[in-house]
Amino acid sequence: MFLSLVQKRRSIRQYLEKPVEKEKIELLIEAALRSPSSRGFNPWELVVVTDRDLLEKLSKAKTHGASFLKNASLGIVVCADPEKCDVWIEDASIASIFLHLAAESLGLGSCWIQIRMRMHDQTKTSQEYVQKLLNIPENLNVESMIAIGYPAESKPPHRKENLQYEKVHYNAYGK
Repeated sequence: MFLSLVQKRRSIRQYLEKPVEKEKIELLIEAALRSPSSRGFNPWELVVVTDRDLLEKLSKAKTHGASFLKNASLGIVVCADPEKCDVWIEDASIASIFLHLAAESLGLGSCWIQIRMRMHDQTKTSQEYVQKLLNIPENLNVESMIAIGYPAESKPPHRKENLQYEKVHYNAYGK
């Protein structure tokens, strides 16, 4: 079952105008909260956004690569406290991918929006923009936003023969 999810999951950027049901949102949150973290520190925190006005504002968090969020019915902002764990980036990334896989398993589409180390404009980082918009405390860093909704597009799985097996090495690099 897991491998079939991985094989068919694709980033979806077009969504139907259909809200994600509360039960599905709760399952998505549960999946993220069950994600593994280094030493079990769980430094991540989630901001669940269903308000259309906020989703539109969040879609402007960076100069490109976030505009599709305005058409999603759900956005989940994944943050973490770097004081709780030195590998907060990895922990927040794992929680983000758990959201992707859970969305796929629920018949939803999703797409990652990178926030950390991105710019909103010439003077403000994407993180500063999102923090201010959602009242996120300064001690939390924003890793990503995950756009989620019912897909309005269908993409075929990546073909197995197109996977980059040349990047796999056994027992030593280059073998």
